[in-house]
Amino acid sequence: WDGVRWLVPLSALRPEQGLCKRIPYKPQITAWNLEGKVTATTFSLEQPRCVFDGHANAKDTIWLVVAFTNASRDFRNPQTLADIPVSPRMLTDRHFMTLPLSLDQLPCEDPVGISGSSPLLRVGNDFGCHQQPYCNVPLPGPHKKYVKFLLMDVGGAPTAETEWSDPITLHQGKAPSSIDTWPGRRSGCMIVIASILSSLAGLLLLAFLAASTVRFSSLWWPKEAPEHLRIGSFMGKRYVTHHIPPSEAATLPVGCEPGLDPLPSLSP
Repeated sequence: WDGVRWLVPLSALRPEQGLCKRIPYKPQITAWNLEGKVTATTFSLEQPRCVFDGHANAKDTIWLVVAFTNASRDFRNPQTLADIPVSPRMLTDRHFMTLPLSLDQLPCEDPVGISGSSPLLRVGNDFGCHQQPYCNVPLPGPHKKYVKFLLMDVGGAPTAETEWSDPITLHQGKAPSSIDTWPGRRSGCMIVIASILSSLAGLLLLAFLAASTVRFSSLWWPKEAPEHLRIGSFMGKRYVTHHIPPSEAATLPVGCEPGLDPLPSLSP
């Protein structure tokens, strides 16, 4: 027996990896120029189109495995459907599987030319958990995430898998109390721009008030009246008076006073 060497196949030591073929493909964040490709709870992957062609059957399922830091090296592929790690235990198991897809959902054709949508997978986007028990739940932070795609047959046995992705770091928001709003922390350019904008706003306000005052002043103060209509003024014909002694004025008949036209006679 000492001269006999036993050759133990790798599949006997790790049965879960015996029939699982490694595909040289590494999942990555989508290269499309999109806003919010990585947020505090989600990230967008490019879809594995044509990756499993020649390895998958029509009834096989492509799963996405999400693992936290260092959990990727400890993850073991499930051998049955009952062994699939679910999202409610992700904080305990440090990994879970989600987004089951069939091969016909990942065609090789470019979907942009067909429906106008971008070919991506939004991980962590199921806030209402509509895929129970394999919910695509929002991801917790701040741990780094690793993902890979796993192909399983109808019975739940793994048949092919991709490589693990590079670490994916989610964005972390700041608490409102940690944001420094003191003006002294701002740059000189920001202070100058803020001062100029404040001055312009003040000038615009003054111009508006001046225009409003001129516009509505006519409603309260009427325009100046012409000189001949002013109070205390009088306009009439020019005449020259003559001094008549009192003795002569008494002898003049009625209607013959100087400066007056004689009255017409009423006699026949």
